[in-house]
Amino acid sequence: MDPDQMQLHFNPESLTLLNVILGLVMFGVALDLHIRDFKRLFLAPKGPLIGLTAQFLLLPMFTYLLIRIIEPMPSLALGMILVAACPGGNVSNFITHLAGGNTALSVTMTAISTTLALVMTPFNLTFWGSLYPPTAALLTQVQLDPVQVFFTIVMILGIPLTAGMSLRHYAPKTAARLRRPFKIASIGVFVLFIAIAFMMNFDNFQTFIVHVFYIVFLHNATALLLGFWSSRLLGMPHRDARAVSIEVGIQNSGLGLVLIFDFFHGLGGMALVAAWWGIWHLVAGLSLATYWSRKPAAAPALSRIETTS
Repeated sequence: MDPDQMQLHFNPESLTLLNVILGLVMFGVALDLHIRDFKRLFLAPKGPLIGLTAQFLLLPMFTYLLIRIIEPMPSLALGMILVAACPGGNVSNFITHLAGGNTALSVTMTAISTTLALVMTPFNLTFWGSLYPPTAALLTQVQLDPVQVFFTIVMILGIPLTAGMSLRHYAPKTAARLRRPFKIASIGVFVLFIAIAFMMNFDNFQTFIVHVFYIVFLHNATALLLGFWSSRLLGMPHRDARAVSIEVGIQNSGLGLVLIFDFFHGLGGMALVAAWWGIWHLVAGLSLATYWSRKPAAAPALSRIETTS
């Protein structure tokens, strides 16, 4: 059986629930964000700009080059492009902290990349997907409308992000009480939903794991290395480079799954890539963080700015 011919089916109620859960997860993430996180971009723009360039320009470009080299099946290739087009993942700040990286930079990148994803995710998906003929054919088959993708992302990311940051700004005490339990509960429910969906489709996953394991391994390694070395080559401190590496390597594959089910009818190859990325990037990220945590790095300038702002 060809993964391009496989469809992962979920009933409409499950798809609606997935959208709601991801929105709640993003609301919980937004409770950790503050307007000053965006101000850091103007106070110390080098780190966030390098990181966001790696996130939204270099990673999609290198993903396209990787696809040209390994030539995966069309739906697997489109899944790679979609994952590369997503913003940083929800646990990147925690993993950066564990790794001894610049957590302030990580938070800044998460806030800004989540906002930029409203435009950059549909743009990168359609632009890079259209350049590779096999994936361009899939985009044509589903008649993907970037405007529809934009409004879906606004509902999933934009509205919860605005609501969470507004609550923190206007009711900081309430936000402080909610932040930790809400974030833990929402991410826990999201993980539980994905686990149940995984078990329901376990036979398909078991059949096709050989197709996606090495692809996701190479793709994720490319993302982590790209984030780290692009930062180091441009003169960023080691702690900043750790943060950028993790932000680029930990992608919001949950958003990718929502878009796959909403616009690609659960196309098997795409869903397998996004689902396995969601598992693998935690394994790779936590392993890298454990290694880095044993190697102290000098404090970056951005942390000094944070303490004086």
